[in-house]
Amino acid sequence: MNRRARAAETEAALKQAAKRVFARQGYLNTKITDITAEAGRAAGSFYNHFAGKEELLTALLTDMLAEGDRAVAEDPTHSADFTDRAAVRWHIAAYWRFYRAHLPEMIALRQASMVNAEFDRRLREIMAADREDLRDHLERVPVLPGDPELVISAMYSLLDQFAWTWLAAGGDGSGRTLPDDEAIDLLTDFLYRGIAGSGTANSPT
Repeated sequence: MNRRARAAETEAALKQAAKRVFARQGYLNTKITDITAEAGRAAGSFYNHFAGKEELLTALLTDMLAEGDRAVAEDPTHSADFTDRAAVRWHIAAYWRFYRAHLPEMIALRQASMVNAEFDRRLREIMAADREDLRDHLERVPVLPGDPELVISAMYSLLDQFAWTWLAAGGDGSGRTLPDDEAIDLLTDFLYRGIAGSGTANSPT
């Protein structure tokens, strides 16, 4: 293995190790030595790839967002017609499964945004991009229950906090578990009926 291949392997190992440690103990409680120990690499090797923990998280977020964009672009079942329950469910399922798949990054970003202005800006940029997608999709709905910007805010807040509660925080304190499909269907019905009403032509009987 040549030097470039070894460097790429080490960088990938550090990223994967960081995700495991972030998931286990949170971003704020993670030290660089925790990451290198998890990766089985020398502590000094970290700085051959990243200037610090913040730069590593930025790299993870870049990878995460690129993967999300590819998944949407490559799925032929994607539809922007929010008068169709199936289209609403597709988006909620995509969001939920993306959140679960990238839980370490989502935990790290939320925690980092509380103490670092740059990550707070990144979080707001991600939210703004999601809201722009929702704005485009909601333009197809003839009558919304309120101001479109407030509808978007309500939808995003519900999805984000519900995902955080059940995927990151371990539930609502009741001790129950929530299967993914149950969560997705609950959110779909709640939002679909709120957006398009339950009496549209595409509503399931």
